[in-house]
Amino acid sequence: MAMDPILLEIMNRKVEAIADEICTTVLRTSRSVFVNEAADFAAGLIDLKGEMFGWPPSSKTTQINVPAKYTVDMFKGKLEDGDCIVTNDPYLSDGMATHLPDLHILRPYFHKGKLVCYGWGFIHFMDVGGRIPGSIAASNHEVFQEGFRIPPMKLMKKGVFNEDFMGLFRANCRLPDINERDLMAMTGALQVGAKRVSEVIDHYGVKTFIDCQGALKDYAAAKVREVIKKLPNGKYDFWEYVDDDYVSRVPIRVRLRMTIDNGSMHFDVTGTDPQVAACYNVPTQGTLHNFLTRRITTFFRTHDKTIPLNAGTYRPMSATNPPGTVLHAEFPDAVGDRFVTATAFNDAVTGVLLKASSDLMAGPTCGSGGSIILSEYKPGNDFPSVIFVQTMRGGMSAYKGHDGVDTRDVTMNTMPNHPIETIEEKCGVKILEYDIRADSGGAGTWRGGCGQTMTLEVLRDGGKMQVRGTERFRFPPYGVMGGRAGQPIKVIMNRGQATEKVIGKVEEFPVNAGDTITISLAGAAGFGDPFARDPAAVRKDVEIGYVSVEAAKREYGVVVNADGSAIDQAATQATRLGRTKSNIGQDFDFGPERLAWEKVFDDATMLDLNRKLAALPKAIRTKTRRWIFEQTVPDLPKAGHGSVLECLADPDKVRARLRSVMSEAFAKYEAKAAE
Repeated sequence: MAMDPILLEIMNRKVEAIADEICTTVLRTSRSVFVNEAADFAAGLIDLKGEMFGWPPSSKTTQINVPAKYTVDMFKGKLEDGDCIVTNDPYLSDGMATHLPDLHILRPYFHKGKLVCYGWGFIHFMDVGGRIPGSIAASNHEVFQEGFRIPPMKLMKKGVFNEDFMGLFRANCRLPDINERDLMAMTGALQVGAKRVSEVIDHYGVKTFIDCQGALKDYAAAKVREVIKKLPNGKYDFWEYVDDDYVSRVPIRVRLRMTIDNGSMHFDVTGTDPQVAACYNVPTQGTLHNFLTRRITTFFRTHDKTIPLNAGTYRPMSATNPPGTVLHAEFPDAVGDRFVTATAFNDAVTGVLLKASSDLMAGPTCGSGGSIILSEYKPGNDFPSVIFVQTMRGGMSAYKGHDGVDTRDVTMNTMPNHPIETIEEKCGVKILEYDIRADSGGAGTWRGGCGQTMTLEVLRDGGKMQVRGTERFRFPPYGVMGGRAGQPIKVIMNRGQATEKVIGKVEEFPVNAGDTITISLAGAAGFGDPFARDPAAVRKDVEIGYVSVEAAKREYGVVVNADGSAIDQAATQATRLGRTKSNIGQDFDFGPERLAWEKVFDDATMLDLNRKLAALPKAIRTKTRRWIFEQTVPDLPKAGHGSVLECLADPDKVRARLRSVMSEAFAKYEAKAAE
């Protein structure tokens, strides 16, 4: 719908400001460190169709196309001023919630008795019950294990909390007081939003306010189409991996075909691996869900910073997202750590964009964002406290003309780290090391960002620790246009001691006083030939500790002295001229593990396997898939506990075994179908 462009811009700034104030209020009034330090929450304004039209520029997440329509329609005609709806169930909210720790709240906004829009927000709660403290366990295989399920229902009626609900909620979580305060923070913030909406309507009129909702979405859609037109028409395929599903050693592959056609974009995820008996399934409900659009959102805004972020951003896009895959969870699949799989998928989005135009896109994310959760018994307490210790980040990938950002990968969300003083005050740990991980960023003409490394010491006996969301143990972030892959993640217990132990990907593990945990996050991808990097830039990296002297010579052909203060020009020239190995001409450096894996499990084979698995009943699909891989590669190590190179040393032999195993696995089903 048409609106005066100046008035439209004014209204855009108004609705963004309202959404921003909701977020600021939550940040200042919440109790949990997950919110007031890590900022794992969001808020915005949703129109009467259930679509976002006002998004806060300061938000740390990008859940802009949150699917609220189902919940909005459920309560149509049943809401009064002061009511609030709450839900956390991905299946019962039709994908608005994505896992149980995220409580979504909708408040209808009225003006003189007329419903004009909704305030929306979600908060990640540190615990909502379930099998383990923190509620997210990798080995969960159904949503019933993941905590207290809340269908869309009224949290408040005419401004008064539903005490029946509050009693049930408090009884089903490990942190009832903190959770209650965070609920009050969000409902209070949405009340502030209601006041601000009324003030805007008083000034500009209710018609202008309602008209702007559709007009802003139209404007966003038109601007996004112009960005998409920067990409050549065509079909582009790419796939990425989750290291394994924790309950088995088998990697999870997500596959994407992107089609560009004169300003429109289509995502087809057909061929993605089936859902798994673990918590890595993504509850998209078969839609172009916000977990599938994180990377494309940043791509759009990178190339046009004036695009208003709202549901119209995704109008030029469509999706084919069939049921039964890890990207389309079906009840009652577990979904607690869906972010891991979504990150891998968004790195596949990066891949198709790079194939379409490498000049317009950076490399993949570091692919890992370790969240550390500690369950400990504090002095005088008989019940363990659940504390979110820290969120860690790897590096951001390089792109043409720019190095990647170190230790601050924000391409999926921008959750801040916790100050060390806050960590040590709130829980029984001491931070021994918190630094840049040298040599972790992929080498390139433009260097990939380095990851973080942190060592903490446990101060009390009897606790349990989780290092959640860790990935890229097996398949590192791929290098781009001759650049090198980043270094994979490492998690080590009691490093340098007689009891040193590689942790790898783990659900939770016991810790006692004196134990240390060292987490070294993945570095990101390099871009371009490393031997084309300016030697002065390499010397500077050595001087500040991002690149070692040895790596400077090995990866970049630059010879510097021990402290990085000077370059040996003659030795550098000789080293660069005498190199025998290079990635020149390679679009992607996937690293030896992935190359070895795909000599056996190539794209055509995986598409054939997944077509056959999709035809099986869900009850046996996952078991059949696991059996096929375990019979084919019986000595496959767990991610983080060894290389795939040895067990795949004879790819022809393994491929022959795979064909035999697949034939055996599907023979009886194919015979039955033929009858």
